[in-house]
This record gives sequence, structure tokens and C-alpha cells, in this order.
Amino acid sequence: MWRALAFLALLALAAFGAVWIADRPGTVTVVWNGYQIGTSLAVALVGVIAAAIVLGLLWAIVRGVIGLPEALVRGSAERRRAKGFSALSRGMVAVGSGDPLAARRYAGDAERLLGPEPLTLLLKAQAAQISGDRDAAESAFQRMVDDPETRVLGLRGLFVEARRREDETAARAYAVEAARLAPSVTWANEAMLEAQSADGDWGSALETIERRSSLGLIDKPTARRQRAVLLTAIAGEREAGEPELAAERALQAVKLAPDLVPAACIAGRLLSRRGDLRKAAKVVETAWKTNPHPDLAKVYLGLRPGDSVRDRLARAETLAKLSSWDPESRLAVAQASLDAREYGRAREALKPLLADRPTVRSSLMMAAIEEAEHGAASGQAREWLSRAARAPRDPVWIADGIASDTWAPVSPVSGRLDAFAWREPPNTLAPSAPAVEPEEPEMPKPVLVPAEPTPSAPLPTIIPAASPPAGPGADAVSAGMASAAVPASGERAARRTA
Repeated sequence: MWRALAFLALLALAAFGAVWIADRPGTVTVVWNGYQIGTSLAVALVGVIAAAIVLGLLWAIVRGVIGLPEALVRGSAERRRAKGFSALSRGMVAVGSGDPLAARRYAGDAERLLGPEPLTLLLKAQAAQISGDRDAAESAFQRMVDDPETRVLGLRGLFVEARRREDETAARAYAVEAARLAPSVTWANEAMLEAQSADGDWGSALETIERRSSLGLIDKPTARRQRAVLLTAIAGEREAGEPELAAERALQAVKLAPDLVPAACIAGRLLSRRGDLRKAAKVVETAWKTNPHPDLAKVYLGLRPGDSVRDRLARAETLAKLSSWDPESRLAVAQASLDAREYGRAREALKPLLADRPTVRSSLMMAAIEEAEHGAASGQAREWLSRAARAPRDPVWIADGIASDTWAPVSPVSGRLDAFAWREPPNTLAPSAPAVEPEEPEMPKPVLVPAEPTPSAPLPTIIPAASPPAGPGADAVSAGMASAAVPASGERAARRTA
């Protein structure tokens, strides 16, 4: 619309100029080399305009002839570049679809047409990766490292290749260099945190988390949780030698993550040793309300070493009220009642847990109660031991498929921070026991889950399939049972103890 209005305005201006010149006739005289040429003003103007147009056309022709070689070269380069980008695009598609032959062919075409562009080097490296040619991939990534514009991208590729050949030293060096060049690179910060955690360098790991949080690479709740885990790791290492520093770090961890069970346990133990029983009880109770756990129950019941079994039972009932009689609180009450020789109260606490499918711990607890009340030869005790061999397993600490009865700040498999979670393992039924003498039932042998040690934390103790109680009131019943089988030798040991 605006173009049409502008055209009409110019047309009106031209018409006005023509009328104005027609109303004011005049003569234009040109004298040159003894000749005199005279004409009207209108004809002179038309001649000047025509001469200008002719001169313009002549100049365009001359300029086109002079610039023709350059135009041909430029057109060829543009066609070459267009073909190169087409090969680059098709190569990326081939990499995504997993076609190594097409990817390498298009990568070669792109490099030949475009030269050592960053994208061509990346395509060449990826084509080599899916082809299994690690040397070619590392060579392409190294060429990217030599270019300042693609240095971080090349370091990323070299880091991945170092991880694939299990060269953790080289991988860590690439991650550190990338973090130095670009502090906001996520993968480099994660790799540094993982390496520092695996080495047990908790101070440097805390600095890395602070930097990631300040740069916005992780959200605030995640940063708080990771700081709490690292502070708990420091407290666990210093608990025996430096109790004051350990207590300070544990309380900081509890403040950041009140539901972190290991932090609350360490804080409760250290505060109890210091004599601050009220604060210790408050820390454990706060964690218990959110996450009832047998370790918390053990710490809470043992806050005052000189307490009688009746006092411990009262503490267990307090935990039960705080968690609305959670299964863990019922097990704690049953254990405290067993220690106090109140067998009826112990059975009453366990009754809801035995209604459907009792777990290993509840079955072993019932076996301990029957044995304590009626003796080792009790048929009820043997029956509950048999049921424990096939009962669903209780929750344990699990990280990357490894089950442990102790918590650790990092996974022993991947080195990932805060990997351990308290949950139920796969509840596969144990093989059926063969028919034997009733007095000596045959039980499956315990199955040990191997664990790989990590330098960042004490090696978690890998639990067997199950462990029978050593006798009435044994602590093993209350905290460590989480499996699906009971060895026959354990039952015979229990009888000998009785």
C-alpha cells in the first residue's frame, strides 16, 4: 500500500513538473567548436535524460565484462559451499540413523568442499565414533582442540573417548581444562564433582557445588542436598578423631537436609556424647517424622547409655507415636519389648505387620520372640525361621544395583554423589528347600552381592540374603535384616546359644 502511494506521489510530481515547464517556454542554446545549436527547454531536458540512461547502460556493460571472472569464481564457490552444507546435513542424518558408511562418505565430502570447518570436524569425529575408529575420532577432536573457537567442544569429545577407554586420569584432565576455559560448561563441572567425590576430596567438591549453584547449573534444592551429603561425609570421617568438628558438620548437614538419615544419626550420637540429650533427641525426631529408619531408631533408643530396658521401650513408643505407628516404629517397639521380656506387647506391636506378607525382619523378630519365651526347641520359632527364608526382603541402601547395610556418600560403581537410596530390593523368591528331617530343616545358603571399593568413603558392608538372630534381644534383628534366605548353620548356632 505504501509503495502504491509513493508511486502515485512521484507520478503527480512529474506531471506537475511537466505542466510547469510547458507554461514557461524557453530556449536552450549550445555553442561548441563554431557550431550553435538551439532548442526548447523541454527537448533539452528530454535529451539530457536520454543521454544519462545511455551512459548508465554503457557503464553497466563495461562493469559486467570487467567483473565477469570474479563473478564466475564467486558463483562456483557458492555452489561448492552449498554442496558442502548439503553433504554436512546428510552426514548428520546418517550419524543419527546409525549408518557408518554413509556418515564417513558425507564427512569426507563435507571436509573436501568446506575445509576444516568446526561442523565438518565434528561430523568426521562422530562418523569415526559410530564406525568404531577411536583413533580417527580422537584425531578429529584433537584438531578441534587446536582451534580456539572449538577448543571446549574438542575437549568434550576427548573426555568421552577417555571415559570409553577407562582412562580416568586423562578424562579428569580434559574436564578440568574445559572448566577453566568455560566455567559454565555443565559436563565439565559434573565430571569434576564426580572425580573429587571419588577421591574423597570433600572440600573441593563443596567448592564445585558452590560454583555450579552460583552459575545456575543446578537448582537450589539439589545444591542444598549435595552440600548436606558432602558435609555428612566429612562428619563421618571425623567422628572418631575430631568429634567437635564432626558434630559441627553434621549439624550443618541436618540444617540443609533434615531428612538425611546418616547426618541425623551422626549428629544424634555426637550430641549424646556431649551430653546435649534434648538437642540430640530433637534432631533424630525431626528426621524420623519424615523418614522412619532403623538406624534412627537405634540412635534414639541409645541416646542415654544408662537407660533401663523400660526406658528404651518408652522411647520406642514415642517414636511410634511420632510416625503414626509406621512399620519401622513397630519393629523398634517389638525389639524394645523383647529386650524388656514383655512378649505380649512385642506380639501386639508386630501383629499388623504379620497380617498379609511378613517381611524377613518381622518374621525373624517373631522367631526371636518365640525362642525367648518358649525356648530354642519351640516349633513356632522354627516355623517363623522357615517363613523368613521365603519372605519379602526389607528395604536396604541401594546404589547402581549394589545393596549395602551401610550408607556411603558416593556409589561404589559409578562414583555418583548421593546415589544410595533406602528402598526395597527385588523380591525374588528363594529356591524351595528340600524335604529333610523336621528337627533340622535345610536352608538356602546366603548370597553375597559383591561391592567395588571406593576411595571416597569406607567400603559398604554388603549384606547376605539374610542372617538369623543370635538369640533373644539380638540387635541384628532390629537393624540389619534385609534379604530372603536364612542359613541352616545360623539356626543351629542359635540353638547352641539357647
